[in-house]
Amino acid sequence: MKAQKILGYLFIGILCSALTLIGYSFFIEKPDVIVQSERMGDSQLTRFVNKPITMEMPEDFTTVAEATVKGVVHVKTVSEGESNENPLYEFFYGERRSRPVLTFGSGVIISEDGYIITNNHVIDRAEQIQVVMDDRRTFDAKLVGADPNTDLALLKIESSNLVWVPMGNSDDVKLGQWVLAVGNPFNLTSTVTAGIISAKGRNLGILGNQRYRIESFLQTDAALNHGNSGGALVNTEGELIGITSAIVSATGEYSGNSFAIPVEIVKKVVADLKEFGRVQRAILGVTITDVTSNLVDEENLGSIEGVYISDITEGGAAENAGLKPGDVVLRINDRDVNSVSELQEQFSRYRPGDRVNIHVKRNQKVKQYDIVLRNLEGGTNIIERSEYVLGARFSDISEREKDKYSISYGIKITELQEGRLSDLGFKEGYIIMSINNDRVDSLEDIRRVENSGERINSIQGITPDGMQFSYRFR
Repeated sequence: MKAQKILGYLFIGILCSALTLIGYSFFIEKPDVIVQSERMGDSQLTRFVNKPITMEMPEDFTTVAEATVKGVVHVKTVSEGESNENPLYEFFYGERRSRPVLTFGSGVIISEDGYIITNNHVIDRAEQIQVVMDDRRTFDAKLVGADPNTDLALLKIESSNLVWVPMGNSDDVKLGQWVLAVGNPFNLTSTVTAGIISAKGRNLGILGNQRYRIESFLQTDAALNHGNSGGALVNTEGELIGITSAIVSATGEYSGNSFAIPVEIVKKVVADLKEFGRVQRAILGVTITDVTSNLVDEENLGSIEGVYISDITEGGAAENAGLKPGDVVLRINDRDVNSVSELQEQFSRYRPGDRVNIHVKRNQKVKQYDIVLRNLEGGTNIIERSEYVLGARFSDISEREKDKYSISYGIKITELQEGRLSDLGFKEGYIIMSINNDRVDSLEDIRRVENSGERINSIQGITPDGMQFSYRFR
């Protein structure tokens, strides 16, 4: 009898244990059921495979958000726009009237002494720039430099001991990781949104016709809207991994896809603008395209990988090193590249004169080349800021030109880049004779205007066809 009781208790214990395991499986673990089907002769074989869900819950973002908003500023600009007045006014009086245009965006403090990074399109053509801190203090900002090719600009305010956002490493960013976007959408300050990294290396073609534009965006589903431009995209450690820059939607407002400039590009642009006042662009000297399945078949490339070189610049860095049209670039300094945007991002990190190691596939064989990168002018030297003033290069006018135009002074525009004069509509060959009614007779006169930071109210001179012009700005 005693033995029967012991066996009974044992049976009850085993039964309870079994029921516990069954309950855990159905009500607690909640496994996914994956159906795998395949044909076996005339029969259909179906397997049911349990796969537990292991998705982690979002972290607590409060500490990161509180720290980041203190390092993100509201950027306000004032620029001149065209008026709606009768165009005959300019024809008869030689004067063009304009009215102020107010715009806004965001910026990220990157040092305790007041350096702030934002988008170029936020401050483009701005006559005045102000930044408003999270604690509502307002500062006038000076433009250190801008780079339309990456849509970045560097500002400086006179302050110290500022809260700043430390830079992380966008190369370490993983798809699906959590991120925060901090900025000022719709002119509302200190707004934080959360999302994940949706994609990397996106090329959107939004920087227009910039010849050397660099587009390799981080894509996120964190909500961005008008005014977020120039704000911070940070990881859960509070490190800056991107500068929020754009959305792509039918309405122009957030609809699920937002884009940020990777911080590895930002680091190089900031360093160049601080040291030289302009970005030192390193050029390989090739025309490239993505490798597609059609291209693999047409050129017998073997596999879809790397970036295809369709043409080589004569006398450029690539040709001098031995690269040829038809080569496929696989790796830059041990970093794999599989799209045009990835290759452009890698080269955006270097300066003229830097040496890089490139792995290239040619005729199904991999070769290595050491290449010394060139500048935009074909040399290896750093292009100093002083060579460009107001976004242009100038030369003295010759005696023949003085006789041709019946003038005794002035200075001629020989090359234009992005800058004040290009924005105002000037062309190569224009001769500038005065700015703000002050005579211009040398490069130093132009440089004096740029260094003073004074507003340009008027410019007079002569066009290449001998027509006099006089522009006035209000």
